[in-house]
Amino acid sequence: MTGPTAGFGIQSMEGIPMSARPPVPAGLHTVSPRLPIHGELRSFSGATGWLNSPPLTVAALRGKVVLVNFWTYTCINWLRQLPYLRAWHEKYSNQGLVIVGVHTPEFGFEGDVENVSQAVRDMKIEYPVGFDSQYAIWRAFGNHYWPALYFGDAEGRVRHHHFGEGEYAQSEMILQQLLGEAGAADAGQELVTVEAHGAEVPADWANLRSPENYIGQERTRNFANGGVAPAGRRHLYDAPAALRLNQWALAGNWTVADEATMLNAAKGRITYRFHARDLHLVMEPAARGAAVRFQVLIDGQPPGLARGDDVDEHGNGTVSEARLYQLIRQPGPVTDRTLEITFLDAGVQVYAFTFG
Repeated sequence: MTGPTAGFGIQSMEGIPMSARPPVPAGLHTVSPRLPIHGELRSFSGATGWLNSPPLTVAALRGKVVLVNFWTYTCINWLRQLPYLRAWHEKYSNQGLVIVGVHTPEFGFEGDVENVSQAVRDMKIEYPVGFDSQYAIWRAFGNHYWPALYFGDAEGRVRHHHFGEGEYAQSEMILQQLLGEAGAADAGQELVTVEAHGAEVPADWANLRSPENYIGQERTRNFANGGVAPAGRRHLYDAPAALRLNQWALAGNWTVADEATMLNAAKGRITYRFHARDLHLVMEPAARGAAVRFQVLIDGQPPGLARGDDVDEHGNGTVSEARLYQLIRQPGPVTDRTLEITFLDAGVQVYAFTFG
């Protein structure tokens, strides 16, 4: 997430560390008596399709409190926000809240309707989802972030925003205030509690020293092979013997493209030196329906208790769909570690490493 958003004349909280923001005690309402007005909710007419709902319009939503959530289904920051969105939908939808999930893709495969529909089913998302594959709604809101929340009142006005994960208590209190203004009798002051699993578990911020990194040539950092071949050409890579923290390297026959890197022959490997409790990799098989087997090692050993949800204790896993895969979740002290992932079959495309 970079830079302040445009469109509503509002300030971004980005750049303020989570640890520097004062905590909000559970149940204590600290929102202002009257939230400011930042303009009107923008149109959803740019949606190319809808899930869980017929097409929605701002006019038809008058009288409802509307929470607009910009998301893309492999974004780790949004995945950690998702348990709260589900809980708010369950608690407040009968009291006048409508959550509108605007799915704006970051990677090409996230613009595929079948992929997004499968993600919505797998993630048990029951609120309306609009496909924003052409970025029309994103541009209408002047948005720049995944995830982003825009809080609309019953009169169709934007009253608050939040960019990124976190600040869930404050966000819910604002929803309660807007529902109260709209005449809801049962919004109350109690806050939801959630039980997150897998990649939805909050990050271990105190031990997180590795930032998100892309594997395509266009946006990657800290590539340790000494330069990449011209985009779109096959190249045989040899990984260096050692990596510094947050460096990564390829070994084997790969094609590095702008957005992703594809393995051309079996037994290709990616090595990454990281410092985080969790390590995830966004990837997909090059052909729909294919399965690409892989094995993960951490510091040269099978992960055992440090395995992520998508590998077994021996480090074995399979890429069978386009999504984020959790490879490592360390149970003990977090230190600098080296991940090796070896693909036993050709035809995998890798997009980004994320950490938690």
